[in-house]
Amino acid sequence: MKHAPLPHATPDYAGTAIFLHWLAALLVGGCFALGWLMTDIPGLTPTKLKYFSWHKWIGLTVLLTMLPRLLWRLLRTVPAMPAGMGRWQRRAAHLAHLALYCLLLAVPLSGLLYSQAAGVPVVLFGVLDIPALIAPDPGWKAVLKSAHWLLNYTLLALVCLHVLAALKHQFLDRDNLLSRMLPFLKHKQ
Repeated sequence: MKHAPLPHATPDYAGTAIFLHWLAALLVGGCFALGWLMTDIPGLTPTKLKYFSWHKWIGLTVLLTMLPRLLWRLLRTVPAMPAGMGRWQRRAAHLAHLALYCLLLAVPLSGLLYSQAAGVPVVLFGVLDIPALIAPDPGWKAVLKSAHWLLNYTLLALVCLHVLAALKHQFLDRDNLLSRMLPFLKHKQ
């Protein structure tokens, strides 16, 4: 038996957009957790150095995967927001997404520049030397360390807000918004 369409149902994102979204979420979550873990290890141990390398690799992967994601986003239309969503909510959602994209570029870039200002070479996956964009500089090292920390926690706060908004739309507003990125939540019609 078929059910009537949901009044606020929205079309899904394309599979590529869904994949890139969840890839970024997985990478950013792992990178943040690893960053938190590695900075709590006292001293300069082999484990800490290994975690720093992994953190940099993940961060650079985020930066590199943002390029096709931005291209995909610029070339494709985004599914419409639910009809019942207020104007301020639409504007807030657009601004939040813009801020997320900016932060997903700024956080790894600030980390790369911080490493380079500290005089620490960045070697992607232990094989690809990343060219230095800046020379070692203790003054820039301090500034970039603070910037990287601030940008990370801003990203964390915005991701939390993004998740809470998605859950609100799915379970309180019942506008099926979350199912656009999690198609298995889609109600059978």
